[in-house]
Amino acid sequence: MTDTLSTEISYTTETEIRWRGLDLMQDILGKHDFAETMFLLITGRLPEAWEKTIFDASLITLMEHGLTPHAIVARLVADSNPDQIQVAISSGLNCVGDVFAGTMEGCGHLLLEGLASDNKEDWCHSTARAYRENRRPLPGFGHPQHKPDDPRSPRLFEIARNAGAPGEAITLLEQFSQAVDETYGRHLTINATGALAALMLEIGISPGIMRGIAVTSRAAGLTAHIAEEQKTHSGRRIWTTVENQFAYTGP
Repeated sequence: MTDTLSTEISYTTETEIRWRGLDLMQDILGKHDFAETMFLLITGRLPEAWEKTIFDASLITLMEHGLTPHAIVARLVADSNPDQIQVAISSGLNCVGDVFAGTMEGCGHLLLEGLASDNKEDWCHSTARAYRENRRPLPGFGHPQHKPDDPRSPRLFEIARNAGAPGEAITLLEQFSQAVDETYGRHLTINATGALAALMLEIGISPGIMRGIAVTSRAAGLTAHIAEEQKTHSGRRIWTTVENQFAYTGP
């Protein structure tokens, strides 16, 4: 028997549009907001009130963070291709990865490993030692600007706990943070992506999907940067400023 290609996400007919079984016009539009509907499409169900609060806060957190590589690339591309806003935004989104904004995926995998451990204290210390001894970047920790702590992380934990999250992943991340500080002999902040990894696990979002949440969030912020770029035309000045800062050292 031939396997049939299938999807559970949506289907349309001449007279209706259904997403996860719900009628777009009657069940969704005007009744559920963006965060709820995105959660529905990803998970197949509408979120509980506490899950929506956490998911919405997560979408907002990484939306904007100044002139990071995402925004700079988007502005430069917008200057080169001003009539195709989607090209500029998608170019900026290519900077979401293992260094900027996308590290929640790595931290999510790490936390899942810890949650499955029978002895979480031993796991925290042995994992911290392994990362330090192998000099591997620790996903979800450290920030070049926010010191000693990323102000977003404790606020995200507060929102999640007040909303009614079980708190198992958050508690493990805080426990792991203590082990990291002891092992490294200095304080490494839990950054926003680390906190978001814990929050996503609390509401059942798998690590493989977490970076998609970051991409969705950053797309909104980059839209604002392009809107500003259309008024200020900063991309050309960014280019000339960088060019003038480089000295030729060739033969």
